Amino acid sequence: MKSQLTHIFNRKTLNPNPNPNPNPILSAFSIPSAVMSSSSPSTDSVKLVAEYAKSGRSSCKKCSKSIAASALRFGFVNKDPRGFDMTKWHHLNCVPFGASGFASSVDAITGFSSLKGSDQEAVKKLVIEGAQAVEVSKVDEDDDEPDQGKSKKPKVEICLGRLVNLCMVRICMVLNQLVLSLLTSEEGTKFQLEIAVSASDIKEKYKDATLLPKWKAFQTVIFLERDDGLHDSSKIAAFDFDGCLAKTSVKRVGADAWSLMYPSIPEKLQNLYSDGYKLVIFTNESNIERWKNKRQAAVDSKIGRLNSFIELVKVPIQVFIACGVSSGQSEDPFRKPKPGMWKIMEKEFNSSLPIDMEQSFYVGDAAGRAGDHSDADKKFAQAIMFSFLRWRAVGLKFYVPEDYFVTD
Repeated sequence: MKSQLTHIFNRKTLNPNPNPNPNPILSAFSIPSAVMSSSSPSTDSVKLVAEYAKSGRSSCKKCSKSIAASALRFGFVNKDPRGFDMTKWHHLNCVPFGASGFASSVDAITGFSSLKGSDQEAVKKLVIEGAQAVEVSKVDEDDDEPDQGKSKKPKVEICLGRLVNLCMVRICMVLNQLVLSLLTSEEGTKFQLEIAVSASDIKEKYKDATLLPKWKAFQTVIFLERDDGLHDSSKIAAFDFDGCLAKTSVKRVGADAWSLMYPSIPEKLQNLYSDGYKLVIFTNESNIERWKNKRQAAVDSKIGRLNSFIELVKVPIQVFIACGVSSGQSEDPFRKPKPGMWKIMEKEFNSSLPIDMEQSFYVGDAAGRAGDHSDADKKFAQAIMFSFLRWRAVGLKFYVPEDYFVTD
């Protein structure tokens, strides 16, 4: 297990995805629907999928060369005469983006959200270029169309309309890049993590407090090393602990000082696990840092409750505890609402699998409502959404526990 941790933490830095998801500013500069959302009726039965090749046995239907294992590939899926799905695989540069209406929008590409950030940008560029090529070809076709006595707009007006659409695409691309550069320069310390980590940073103790078996610590985070049966996944079901999964009180300390928040929780979590989700708990616990004279009691209480909860629900769960405080010193990058714990999970504890942001979600009780102690959970989900900048706003979905666990 020590060698496994050495392999996991021998990188010099932990960097966030350089291609974060959209935010309210950038959504104002989205690509016009006339260019990015058009589709051709002739291709309704054809679906375009994107994935990383599971082996090196497939070959490109255009260039006939093999597609290497783990390489990005695209498949046109349609029905054969018997009614079964048939997929024709292509290299990225062999896909006829824009031709005959294929991939006129990234929304039309199944699996796009699971691609790496750099691959998403490459695909967007090709889709935009394909859309532009289609617009230019339409102008040419309009120019060549014979006059059959029907009332038509002047060709100059048609050409100007097409030209405006193409200019809008270019303007949107430039504005997106400009805003992104401004955010990364001025807000870099707020939304990015650059943390030097090595195997020697992994500790058996949190400062002077001894951790229970399978629990480890680095910097201000305590984490469950690997729960038996846990499987990594592109689908993440994430939860807060206190006030979401468990009823707890700041006035009570101890491994048994908790109760189940909702009776439906065990079944809900078991169903998620059966559906291929990885279950993750992200929880703050500043008492571990603040109670210097009673730190061991604070550690035993928190970890004891989590262990008991996992045993009760009978599903493996990955757990991250942020022990830092929120005031009185520099802000802890791991304490919610900062997205540090999510970044650690995504980059170092999920077998490098890309997160499917459209299927993943987070449930927490701190949503900034009347009576809530804070809005840390809601902002935590928003910070993760900001970290995945794309052309349209698809980020980590957020639920409050009563909406997610309480059924009619």
